[in-house]
This record gives sequence, structure tokens and C-alpha cells, in this order.
Amino acid sequence: MATKLFKSSIVALSLAISTFSFANNGLIAIITPSHDNPFFKAEADGAKQKAEELGYTTLIASHDDDGNKQDQLIATAVARKAKAIILDNAGSDVTVGALEKAKAAGIPAFLIDREINKTGVAIAQIVSNNYQGAQLGAQKFVELMGEEGLYVELLGRESDTNASVRSQGFHDVIDDYPNMKMVAQQTANWSQTEGFNRMESILQAHPNIKGVISGNDTMALGAEAALKAAGRKDIIVVGFDGSDYVRDSILANGNIKATVLQPAWEQAQEAIVQADNYLKTGTTGKDEKQLMDCILIDESNAKKLNKFALSK
Repeated sequence: MATKLFKSSIVALSLAISTFSFANNGLIAIITPSHDNPFFKAEADGAKQKAEELGYTTLIASHDDDGNKQDQLIATAVARKAKAIILDNAGSDVTVGALEKAKAAGIPAFLIDREINKTGVAIAQIVSNNYQGAQLGAQKFVELMGEEGLYVELLGRESDTNASVRSQGFHDVIDDYPNMKMVAQQTANWSQTEGFNRMESILQAHPNIKGVISGNDTMALGAEAALKAAGRKDIIVVGFDGSDYVRDSILANGNIKATVLQPAWEQAQEAIVQADNYLKTGTTGKDEKQLMDCILIDESNAKKLNKFALSK
């Protein structure tokens, strides 16, 4: 009996050592904007799952779109000798300096969702094809509007390149339809609360609008809440991101009729895979700048959407 127990203990110890070794590939820091936004939470969750699956420990943090806080978090990752940094950054210009310091310390960075205004600082910049996605959303918006009517646009944070790229994509489609007229364009900073407030004031000034096109789903949800409060079920809203909340609105036949899925989960997991390849081989095998196409979500496929991923 004692011999059997001894052998069992040796096997258990061997398994424990093996598991520890597998899970000890080092630390990966995953830094995103606030997890109050489900898009950024999906990024963090997706990256964390893949990193731990590949044997890394993770440090999850949010910079809340504050450049100074981001600097501190990147400095913390450097101090803790992280193997890599996965980052959805706080600004295309303000991020460069902190990443240059990380690079000098030998820590590679892999960006997701948002680009920076410099190449050669990060190993990869994996972003949604925001222009292509915006055109998909705009085409659906035009169709829903019957190619005519007054509409408004809610813009994202002005410091975020994605906001201007999406707006350009919208207008490169909509402006080809002379019977569609934009009567207001306001920044709501990616915020649901600001989306509500902007929509409330716009509706008072322009009660005859027929549609709202929004730079992200969070602002679209705020706009929808304001429209519901005003009893305006007739106004069409199209968003951008592919959140579960917007999916539910589409399926419930709410104001929001469509959105554009940018694959947050897939992007984050791909960043981890590339970081792992880079750490093991010295290369990702891919270009630094990488675009992932977006997918239109409407009543035809909304049921397949879950956590910023579309099931097959």
C-alpha cells in the first residue's frame, strides 16, 4: 500500500511540475480602454483566454483613454518584465513614446483595434477594416432609409483615428444619394450617456429626422434610449461594433436595425497567437499593419452574434 501511495504521489508531483512549466511561459500585459464598454471587455477576455491556453500568465488593466494612465500601465509591464504587451491604445500620437520605451526595454507590443501614427514601434497593428465596415453600414442605412430623408450622425472621440475613418466611410456612400440630407453631426465620444444627451437635443432641434447613423454601438444605444423616451419608434438607427445589446435590439425590432461587427474577440486572440510566435521564433510571419474585414449584422444573422463573434 505504501509503495502504491508513493508511486501515486510521484505521478501527481510530476503532473504538477509539468502543468506549472506549461503555465510559466511568462507574463503578458493586456491593456485596453474601460471594460464598461463590452467591446473592450471582449478584447480583454479573448486575449486572456488565448494567453492562458498557450501557457502565459496575464495582467489585465484599463487605461480609460487616459494617456498618462496608459504610460503608467506600460511602465508597470516593463517593471514586471512582461514578455509582451497587447494594447488597444489611448491615442494614436500619445501612445508612441510609451511604446518606444517598452521596445527599448526589449518588450514587444501588439496593437489591436486602434493604430498609432508611427510604424516600427509595435510588432503588429491588427485592426478592423473600419473604412470597409463603415461602407457596409452606410449601404444598409441608405437601404433602410429608402434612399431619402433627413438624418444625423453621431461621431466618436475626435482623438481616435477610427472615428474619422468610419465617418469618411459613411459619407463616401451616403453622399452619393442627393435625397439624403444630414442636418446634424455631433461628437458623443463613444459614450452611451453622451449619445442619449446629444440625441435628446438633436431631436428637439430636428424633429423631422428619419434616421441616425452612429460611429459605435454604445452611442447608438444611447440614441435609441432617447428616441424611446420621446416615443419615436419611427426613427431608424444603425450602429458599429456588433455588441450583444445591439443584437438584442435588432431581434426585438427596436430602433436599431443594423450594426457592423468588428471582430474584437478574434483580433485579440490573433494578437496573442502572433505574440507567442514572435517570442518563440523572432517573427510573426506577417506585416506589421494588418486589416480584418468587418461583417454587416442585421435581422438575417443577428441570432448568430455572441460576444463580438459570429458563429458559423
